[in-house]
Amino acid sequence: MALLVLGVLLFAGVHFIPSLAPGIKAAWVGKLGENGFKGVFSLLLLASFGLMIFGWRNTTVSPLLYAPPLALHVPALMLVALGFLVMVAANRNSRIRRFIRHPQLTGVAMWGVAHLLLNGDQRSVILFGGITLWAIGEMFAINRRDGVWVKEAPPGWGAEVVTVLIAAVVVGVLVSIHPLLSGVPVW
Repeated sequence: MALLVLGVLLFAGVHFIPSLAPGIKAAWVGKLGENGFKGVFSLLLLASFGLMIFGWRNTTVSPLLYAPPLALHVPALMLVALGFLVMVAANRNSRIRRFIRHPQLTGVAMWGVAHLLLNGDQRSVILFGGITLWAIGEMFAINRRDGVWVKEAPPGWGAEVVTVLIAAVVVGVLVSIHPLLSGVPVW
């Protein structure tokens, strides 16, 4: 369990550097250069993923903190799919970006909340709750740092159709590999 907690804390801490500690980022960029900073940033994130994966897989006994109702299974899966649609929109010109300032972080928060609706054991609460809290905190930190939100012009409807198709493919791939990643089937 300690590896899982450490992984979530490292993941959040590294991500908070640009938004909450720009002085640290500037110092690292000054010493390492922009590409050096990105390299160290990426290695720290890979380490956090490794810690979270090993922490998850090595926690064989995880006490149940609450029992999720079975009736929430389908709505939670729909929330995950919607979260991935929002995440895909983050990297495309999409009308979604006119309504959601931080689509990537919003999608991550939706993914985390959906997993909390599906899993009530301690390791799930640590992982999904921790990532969700980070995503919400990061949105506030970025808003404070960046100020006023300037919205993009809306794209054509063809771009929206492509965004939905990409999201559908991503969800399909993730549903198929979910048992390999987590050891838990989606259905």
